Amino acid sequence: MDTAEQTPTLNRPDRFQRAGNTFRAYLSLTKPRVVELLLVVTAPTMILAERGIPSLWLVLATLIGGAFSAGSAGAFNCYLDRDIDRLMNRTQGRPLVTGELSDRQALVFAWVLGAVSIAWLWIFTNWVAALLSLGAILLYVVFYTMILKRRTAQNIVWGGVAGCMPVLIGWAAVTGDLSWPPFILFLIIFLWTPPHYWPLSMKYRDDYQAAGVPMLAVVRGRAQVGLQVILYAWATVACSLLLIPIADMGLVYSVVAIASGAWFIYETHRLYNLTIRHEHVSPMRVFHGSIAYLTLVFVAVGVDPLLPF
Repeated sequence: MDTAEQTPTLNRPDRFQRAGNTFRAYLSLTKPRVVELLLVVTAPTMILAERGIPSLWLVLATLIGGAFSAGSAGAFNCYLDRDIDRLMNRTQGRPLVTGELSDRQALVFAWVLGAVSIAWLWIFTNWVAALLSLGAILLYVVFYTMILKRRTAQNIVWGGVAGCMPVLIGWAAVTGDLSWPPFILFLIIFLWTPPHYWPLSMKYRDDYQAAGVPMLAVVRGRAQVGLQVILYAWATVACSLLLIPIADMGLVYSVVAIASGAWFIYETHRLYNLTIRHEHVSPMRVFHGSIAYLTLVFVAVGVDPLLPF
């Protein structure tokens, strides 16, 4: 009797541990770091659209719906790329590679999360934001993962359209429509995506080559990647300055966009100069720097409308 009564108690820590491991595996499918970055651009966009602080519930509802949408796209991506994930050192810890989750579990999770995101945004924001969320999922899963990724070195360029959608979703959640400022924000992220991801492909070039993914670093080499990164960085910064007249941005945004943009461009030139001299390069410096740059720009987007100058 005593043994029987103690058995559930003894097994409870194991059950909690298994449940925790399963939760972490599902969370990993959503690519939380990507989700986090996407949410960073959504809230400031909503402040700009409102020209003030929107309803906190609306902001929260939009961020939740956006997180579900991005998480669904990430889960579909993990399912569709499970074969090449097994070939790359960088992705061998993903749950479909390790066996923590089955293919069916991942696919069901992706579908459910996507359906919930669309329904959530439709109910708690508006139909425009919901349809844009659906479009973002389709762009990332079908256009990028299924069509572009394994076929062209420009996969990141055009596939990056999906990553630009959160600014349109955030703007539409506030206004119910779209205008020029969100499209400028969209273009900033679109142009920023190559100089963000291509340095990553330089670091993991051997991984992508082993998996047969034609990233630019695989098919053209480091020097060409460095040059393209510079060109896109300049275009990104130029586009960020367009927001000043189009969205009537003030001093804070202008200073941040110029200063952070100059630093971002400097880092890309530094990377290129090292590659053409065949010296040791640290492409992840530009990768992480690009995240810092985009974060600074969008923090300024959110702060500037709240100030009187």
